[in-house]
Amino acid sequence: MALKEWLEPDAGRPARPVLRGRRRSNASLLPDQVHGINGHGKNVLKKQLKRDQVLTFFANLPACLIGMEACGGAHHWARKLQALGHTVRLMVPQFVKPYVKTNKNDAADAEAICEAVARPNMRFVPLKNVEQQAVLALHRVRQGFVGARTAQANQIRGLLAEFGLVVPQGLTHVFGRVRELIEDASNELPGSFRLVIERLLDHLKELSAVRAFQSKPAPPSRRLSTPVAPWQRCRSPRV
Repeated sequence: MALKEWLEPDAGRPARPVLRGRRRSNASLLPDQVHGINGHGKNVLKKQLKRDQVLTFFANLPACLIGMEACGGAHHWARKLQALGHTVRLMVPQFVKPYVKTNKNDAADAEAICEAVARPNMRFVPLKNVEQQAVLALHRVRQGFVGARTAQANQIRGLLAEFGLVVPQGLTHVFGRVRELIEDASNELPGSFRLVIERLLDHLKELSAVRAFQSKPAPPSRRLSTPVAPWQRCRSPRV
């Protein structure tokens, strides 16, 4: 029997092939395992795919429901598969784990995803478009700069504390006192150490100078076209 005939919907119930992704060191999603069932819940497909075979494979299938784990690259593949006419649903891996029947492997995980995507009470991850992913990337980069700035300030404070020079927490104290300490000739700081602290302080200023990335401004809030009287804004008294 042809593969297309196996995956035809039965009695109004769509088939549910599952695209299983495997994480690599670069956190990208490499689809490699597909598990499919028909409208009656019978297993009709177990296949391994390479990256360049995924779109060609699903382009030759009738429209069906596809479940995927929401990990790195999942939103990219979901958009590609939806463009082919399929319905894609993303799930958090921790919600799929209870449906794994045997030891963890790609085939067992794909079967578990296939079982989880059909649950009526399953919570799915909203699919993000490229603009939404870009905004999230900017927020992650900004968060990384903030973390690097905090770590750099704490490193400077820790190095100075080794010489008995305690600087209070906070960037204001670091910028205000560190320069005075390394320029004070009365302390016992070696010249090489003063140079290191000065370079670290310059690096901290560069991190602080990086402005947070701005996303598109939110649209102005809607205003009532009809003015509201002051007594209409008040709550009605309880009876």
